Amino acid sequence: MQLIRHLPSPFKDARKSALTIGNFDGLHRGHLALIERAVAAGPEQVPSLMCFEPLPATFFQPDQPIRRVMKLRDRFAVCRARGIQRFFQLHFNQKFAAQSPEEFIDEVVLAGAQAGHVIVGEDFRFGRRAAGNVDDLLRFGRQKNFDVSVVETVAGADGVRYSSTALRRALANNDFKLAEQILGRPYRISGRVLRGQQLGRRLGFPTINLRVPEPPVLSGVFAVTVKGEKLPRQNGIANLGKRPSVAGRDWLLEVHLLDFNGDLYGQHLGVDFIAKRRDEAHFERLDDMVVVMREDLRWAKQMFTPASERKAGTLAD
Repeated sequence: MQLIRHLPSPFKDARKSALTIGNFDGLHRGHLALIERAVAAGPEQVPSLMCFEPLPATFFQPDQPIRRVMKLRDRFAVCRARGIQRFFQLHFNQKFAAQSPEEFIDEVVLAGAQAGHVIVGEDFRFGRRAAGNVDDLLRFGRQKNFDVSVVETVAGADGVRYSSTALRRALANNDFKLAEQILGRPYRISGRVLRGQQLGRRLGFPTINLRVPEPPVLSGVFAVTVKGEKLPRQNGIANLGKRPSVAGRDWLLEVHLLDFNGDLYGQHLGVDFIAKRRDEAHFERLDDMVVVMREDLRWAKQMFTPASERKAGTLAD
């Protein structure tokens, strides 16, 4: 898959793009329906996806950034696995913000992405002040000789609309079952294991550390499962936050594995979120933090113990 960050850029072949456009944060089932339509246009056209960083809403209100669901690497990997061959990751800036709907079509979609077919959701908006809608897109398609497909909103049997807004709401409410329904898979953050300050190891809770999308849609302490190419699925407990008790500044996902003791530095791992224990807390003394961490660990062990085997008060620390 070709990653394209700037327009114009040379393409690996001369075929036009079957281009789906959107934010694609999370790549939920609604997004996947757009990708499937783009892939179905092959082999005559190249299945392609266009998204923007920062998200336009964050660009216009930087003091109120949209909380992010997915890292670029994860988005890239899912798109490649689903058949996307051209991935346009464009920097949203004042030039984009100032383009009229027709300028966006002429300069970005046609001249830049070489689109022969554009696939969007029914709520798609584009151009300065989001002035363009799907009716405008259909009109431009007729005028400028490119195909347009408008894909209806995807919803579950219970009527839940599969959207990024619904996904962020489910995750913010710690409803991981609903999030999995919207995504079609468990909510996951993945990344390469970083070398940290080793504080967890000194306190008796060694962790693997991963970068997260910023600002993340989640924070707090969670029961998780972890898996990698060389690591069978492991149960764990994770803290996602800024680590105020140790003067942390950056967002970080720290995972303590319940039944593993080994070196995972540099490995690429995926962390699936199962349930939330509590919000991240600030402790004046590390001893107080360790007491709570032991309680968190006990809770996590209970979470992963089959109900038939649970006996209140018998799980060892």
